[in-house]
Amino acid sequence: MQAIPSTAAAAPYRRIPLGPRTVTAETRADGSLLVKSTAPLAPYPRKLTDRLEQVAAEHPDRVFLAVRESGLPRRWRELRYGDAWARVQRIAQALLERGLSPQRPVAILSGSGIEHALLALAAMHVGVPYCSVTPAYSLLSDDHAKLRHVLGLLKPGLVFADDAAAFDTALARSLPADVEVVHSVRASAARASTSFDALLASVPTTAMRAASEAVAPDSIAKVLFTSGSTGLPKGVITTQRMVACNQQMMVQAIPAIADPLVILSWLPWHHVSGGNQMLGLTIHCAGSFYVDDGRPVPGEVEKTVENLREIAPTVYFSVPRGFAMLIPFLRADAGLRQKFFSRLRLLYYSGSALGRSLVHDFDELAVQACGERIPMMSGYGATETAPAAVAANWLTDETGLAGLPIPGCELKLAPVGSGKYEARLRGPNVTPGYWGQPELSAKLFDEEGFARMGDALSFVAPGDIAQGFAFDGRIAEDFKLSTGTFVGVGTLRAKLVQEGDGLFLDAVIAGEGRDAPSAFIVGDRAACTACCGLAAGAPWDAVLAHPELRARVQAALDALAARATGSSTYVARAMMLREPPSAAAGELTDKGSINQRAFLANRPELLAHVYAQPAGKDVYLALEPAQP
Repeated sequence: MQAIPSTAAAAPYRRIPLGPRTVTAETRADGSLLVKSTAPLAPYPRKLTDRLEQVAAEHPDRVFLAVRESGLPRRWRELRYGDAWARVQRIAQALLERGLSPQRPVAILSGSGIEHALLALAAMHVGVPYCSVTPAYSLLSDDHAKLRHVLGLLKPGLVFADDAAAFDTALARSLPADVEVVHSVRASAARASTSFDALLASVPTTAMRAASEAVAPDSIAKVLFTSGSTGLPKGVITTQRMVACNQQMMVQAIPAIADPLVILSWLPWHHVSGGNQMLGLTIHCAGSFYVDDGRPVPGEVEKTVENLREIAPTVYFSVPRGFAMLIPFLRADAGLRQKFFSRLRLLYYSGSALGRSLVHDFDELAVQACGERIPMMSGYGATETAPAAVAANWLTDETGLAGLPIPGCELKLAPVGSGKYEARLRGPNVTPGYWGQPELSAKLFDEEGFARMGDALSFVAPGDIAQGFAFDGRIAEDFKLSTGTFVGVGTLRAKLVQEGDGLFLDAVIAGEGRDAPSAFIVGDRAACTACCGLAAGAPWDAVLAHPELRARVQAALDALAARATGSSTYVARAMMLREPPSAAAGELTDKGSINQRAFLANRPELLAHVYAQPAGKDVYLALEPAQP
């Protein structure tokens, strides 16, 4: 294979339009900061389906949504805007005929697909809230406790499951017998279920159009449940205004997203990034959305690669794990590189630590393919903010950035420790509260109406707001050592990933009540194997035991310790994980980030092993940092 040039850092970025970066900042007497964009938010639709109607009139034959058909060959099943709008109206009529309402919403249990999108948009169009529920609650759970909790709060009047027979056990345990179930692939084997085609048989009436006109910007569009990492999931109320305005916010912050927009995305629709941002931006920008049936895990990423051989995205959204798993395929296949970078304007990530070496890898691959670097940008938001709120919308190879508030959203930074602030947000994209849980809604907001995010941000350059803010982890993840010193988990994890120089995908930081922190490191298998000079697919145990990898891991830990300013700022003990975090056990979210609490709760034996005396051969001990 031809060597990738080492001069990528000197190559120009692909020219793309950039949004405003200027902000105003006010320092309060209590030490808090109020930061907001100087750019006003431009007008946006009353509701997302108003924009869908407009795009369908202007571009009826443009592909709106495409999914892979089952079977071989794996063809794309396409839905065009004109047809989508006609079907949405028919389904909306069917929902009204069934008496669905804010008191009898729609629940969608199956994954991303054309019927899922049509039903969701139809419900939004006539003011019937809907909720996309992660299929894991139905298909991977043993007790279905979270599904019962979610459906118990929602009290749906209609439930959609594409393959209803696969959901029979979950439905029997979680749904009253009198609730209608709709299927599109297989009927339920245990209860009556309605074919999706029956919804399409309804004929739109003036009553349906009147119901659509009556939908207000602050009407509830959907409910999105949080991951439930610290308890049972909370149902975040998402209004029509939140969905509609957030797309305009994002496009103003990063104009390069806009037309022509082609998205290939695996991000799940029960998550805010997939269900709000990916679908919402597609409609807002009159774009085309190709549903990626792969995922960034071994055995599934190959589907993503297959899809990228056919679909060249204009913007590629993913998580650090997703980007890292593409690198070996892009390196090995010049045709794939050429296709992937051919019209790519932007790479975008959020949510977890990303090593700078990964950005440099993409720079080198892009330069080899097209002679230019592709900007990689990041941002910060939450389910409660629809999600975009803060973005680093400028050219940089710095990673872990949250950025600055985007037009229309105000950021309040409340001090919670030395150089660290809790992010609090206010704007038209912020939720009014949680579905059916008024006590949690009341706790969400501070005295000025800012939503408390529970996430920490810190200055990129102390005191210099113009450089923006960096994501500093979940405040609830931080813990105290036996000395009483707090460990900033987000900061320490990000530093460790950076020291790994492409070898570490992520890490779990532990050590509450101990003398010093420890880490369980998730290795990038392809990068670790390559650094050992072993063939791709070499046994993982052989890679973990290889002297070259062991030396690289030890050097990373020692380098982190050498810069430590105290016991809470380095990792004293570490293990490379043989088994990655498990999605089925709740250790891995649908976006690929680690649920630290769930991982540590599930693996007490690993925690005992990493702190055992004497240390096992698989436990790395960092050099003691120099005393200040």
